[in-house]
Amino acid sequence: MLDPKAALVAGIRYLRRHPDEILRYLRNVPRLRFGIPIVALQWLAKELESASSGPKDIEIRPSPPGLRVTATLEQMGTLLRGSCIVIVERVDFSDSQARVELRLRDVSLKLLDESVQTPLAALIRSGTLDLSRVASLVAYLPSRPVALVEAVDDRLVLDLLKVPKWANTEAAHKLVGVLSTVLAIDSIETDFDHLDVAIRALPRGLSGVLRQH
Repeated sequence: MLDPKAALVAGIRYLRRHPDEILRYLRNVPRLRFGIPIVALQWLAKELESASSGPKDIEIRPSPPGLRVTATLEQMGTLLRGSCIVIVERVDFSDSQARVELRLRDVSLKLLDESVQTPLAALIRSGTLDLSRVASLVAYLPSRPVALVEAVDDRLVLDLLKVPKWANTEAAHKLVGVLSTVLAIDSIETDFDHLDVAIRALPRGLSGVLRQH
């Protein structure tokens, strides 16, 4: 689990070394935009990696308008090094869902053990695995994420409110519902240093906020 204190300390250290980040933030406030440094995402990935049994050796690099994510993972008894560009196409939050729609582009898979003999390894060696439709393949994985609600071609749709710790928590649904009446995420894109998030205030108008209350 992520240590909030460690995250705070790391953030303060980064800002001390890069005070220009504060000026960048202040410039973007009137435009309702904020940027997350790519190095912060890299740090977060390493912290989460050390606390879970999921993908390892995670690398995150900007590949505008998305992020190139590379990681080592095991699927169907096969150790792989996978890479793809992740593009956030849409974010839609309400009191009943927290959907994030992704596109996976430029996908590659490499066997880390050429001697392994599994059906998946055979498909990768033969080149018959259609990685342009990798989301459709993810839909059939036995270890597919519980938050995955749709996987077709190169498109994945996640509903974060399907995660067990939030799915049956009324407070989580209410919080997401309230936030969705105040702010909406218009776009999430990268440049060469940041993941930039553009937001829109009162997407449903003042009446939407009043109805929520």
